[in-house]
Amino acid sequence: MHEITVNLHMHTPYSDGYGSHKTIANAAIQAGLDAVIVTDHNVWVNGPEGFFENEQGKVLMLVGEEVHDQAREPQKNHLLVLGANRELAPFAYDPQTLLDGVAEAGGMAFLAHPIDPENKVFKEPDLSWVSWDIHGFTGIELWNSLTELKSKLKSIFHAIYYVLNPKYVASGPFPKALALWDDLNKDGQRIVAIGGSDAHALPGRLGPIERTIFPYEFHFRCINTHLLISEPLNGTLEHDKPMILNALRAGHAFIGYDLPAPTRGFRFHAHAREASVSMGDEVHIAEGQGVTFQIHLPFAGECVLLRNGQPVKTWNNRETITHSTTEPGVFRVEVYLEYLRQRRGWIFSNPIYVRRP
Repeated sequence: MHEITVNLHMHTPYSDGYGSHKTIANAAIQAGLDAVIVTDHNVWVNGPEGFFENEQGKVLMLVGEEVHDQAREPQKNHLLVLGANRELAPFAYDPQTLLDGVAEAGGMAFLAHPIDPENKVFKEPDLSWVSWDIHGFTGIELWNSLTELKSKLKSIFHAIYYVLNPKYVASGPFPKALALWDDLNKDGQRIVAIGGSDAHALPGRLGPIERTIFPYEFHFRCINTHLLISEPLNGTLEHDKPMILNALRAGHAFIGYDLPAPTRGFRFHAHAREASVSMGDEVHIAEGQGVTFQIHLPFAGECVLLRNGQPVKTWNNRETITHSTTEPGVFRVEVYLEYLRQRRGWIFSNPIYVRRP
């Protein structure tokens, strides 16, 4: 398998962002990304998809959409739509109707920032997902960079501090988001987790201080979704786009916080009697049979193996880990690093599903 780094969930002036598609592409090249997926609010921008190049390299840009019912008060239920290749905002009035429209168009849907609490200081509303009588979504946006920033702005002084020191913001997905994801997977579903920037490159000013709040390039060096694809990108949209979308759909992915240290090279596999699988895959073991997990970290950190959301074992200062079990369940990996005097989330794998036949 070949690994690529993708940043997704960002906005342009077609909705409420401040940088053009070309600006985003240049920032992505500067950050060393392989691909970006732009998702403007309630508009599918037909045209910018393809490879952008400059003297430093090239990046693949894909275009999706972030859809929500603008007439709903209060605002809730934002959905990231990828791979549909058509406008779907007219279906936003009902979440299940929207999900059915995404499926009919051949796309996939991720619940955007499903846990997104209110910020009373800056009068930012709660934008969490609340309509749970639904089916047919691919996954959830487990870690959203802008939502995490919003949660930490307890005063104007916090806002000034984090705008001037953005590297101190990210700590990890909300515990409620992790618990939600685990509960969905325990119910027998296969729910893919992705990380999103929610980048807008908003201009900010406080007296003489002018600053872009979280520039695109900074976002692109932080919370990324790493994909394992079947073969290398070859530089053509027709070949590379389906591979990226298929990997996302299958959950052949992990979320990496690449600012403290690069997460490229992380691997999580399971080996059973009849099959070897990776993140997002399912393996069957009969009663009494076992499965062996192999975990490889690019650098030694605090590595936690979880089953059905509960820690199984923790390893410290290890880069290569092996663990065997005869228990079925939904297994995933979390890795933490010490960065800027705080324990911070570094890697969050998608699960391997161990089932009985």
